[in-house]
Amino acid sequence: MPVIRTLSQVVRRMLLSPACDCRTSVVPTRFLGFSPRQIPADANFHSISVTETDHPCVLITGGLGQLGVGLANFLRKRFGKDNVILSDIRKPPNHIFHSGPFIYSDILDYKNLREIVVNNRITWLFHYSALLSAVGEANVSLARDVNITGLHNVLDVATEHNLRLFVPSTIGAFGPTSPRNPTPDLCIQRPRTIYGVSKVHAELMGEYYHYRYGLDFRCLRYPGIISADSQPGGGTTDYAVQIFHDATKNGKFECNLKPNTRLPMMYIDDCLRATLEVMEAPEKSLSMRTYNINAMSFTPKELAQEVLKHVPEFQITYNVDAVRQAIADSWPMNFDDSNARKDWGWKHDFDLPELVTTMLNFHGSDTGLPKLTENIKWKSACNLDSCQGKMIKFFML
Repeated sequence: MPVIRTLSQVVRRMLLSPACDCRTSVVPTRFLGFSPRQIPADANFHSISVTETDHPCVLITGGLGQLGVGLANFLRKRFGKDNVILSDIRKPPNHIFHSGPFIYSDILDYKNLREIVVNNRITWLFHYSALLSAVGEANVSLARDVNITGLHNVLDVATEHNLRLFVPSTIGAFGPTSPRNPTPDLCIQRPRTIYGVSKVHAELMGEYYHYRYGLDFRCLRYPGIISADSQPGGGTTDYAVQIFHDATKNGKFECNLKPNTRLPMMYIDDCLRATLEVMEAPEKSLSMRTYNINAMSFTPKELAQEVLKHVPEFQITYNVDAVRQAIADSWPMNFDDSNARKDWGWKHDFDLPELVTTMLNFHGSDTGLPKLTENIKWKSACNLDSCQGKMIKFFML
């Protein structure tokens, strides 16, 4: 057999050689102008664009996490129940399983992910699989696998099959050397958690894939998202969630951050609407691939004062947690989202008074607290019922 002396000969032989076993995985090979992970020459995949269907065919990874269920319900109302597939590696509760299509999907299993995209003719992918900050710091190696290796699989599948890809980012993508008030879209990012590092990596890789391979990558940096879906998860800013539980339950709350610690926040309805709006925005209107979005920015003291307007007997005390305070002090105090507002018309609906009224109203239905109706603005595209939750939670922090 003659010796193959050049790289081009090696590549040519790889592409021309017949596959001896359909179960054999393809060696990832990268070329200029091609999908970053090559597929077999005899593969018969048919990638469709969004314009070929009346509605996008949507896959949500990490769907049982902190935003997936609410996003699925929101998108199903827009695109139809059968056009939005929720996926995770965990078994879903009955009410989620019966609310619409649900499948098993492991983002670390590239072959499984690719089969799902092909078999279901997916055109939009929302990638919510990630280990968040507290869990990630407790298991850095697992966070690295899920948040970085999993992202690479998603990027390659999305590029190969011409998907529109959304990956959320977070205020945790910034660090103590970033400008904090306000924090612009483009500035120094030196986070000090594996979660934040992985999100910066996701932003940069998505932008790279867009310019190198033409991937339609879109990303929003979420502030703290308050949602009606689950219990608080023990994150740095979960005080803004727990306060509603405690105010309606016993009228007292102990905060683990300093009273003047300011962080950006957003209500779930605004978050879901922003996510859909950026995905539907014409590509020519996007001047960048990752945008800040914001709605309000408040401190524990300001939040407590707003709660007091509705619960006069409410009392707040402070027992500062040094670790959480250090993390909060490294995060943005306020997001500059002027580019999102200019490029694709982002505009929030919920400010602090509407947020507090809505949350206390929600909890009051289970605790006997009188219903609060003043000052509510029901302008959002996703109303409270669409979130189908029973508890408050805080996203990504």
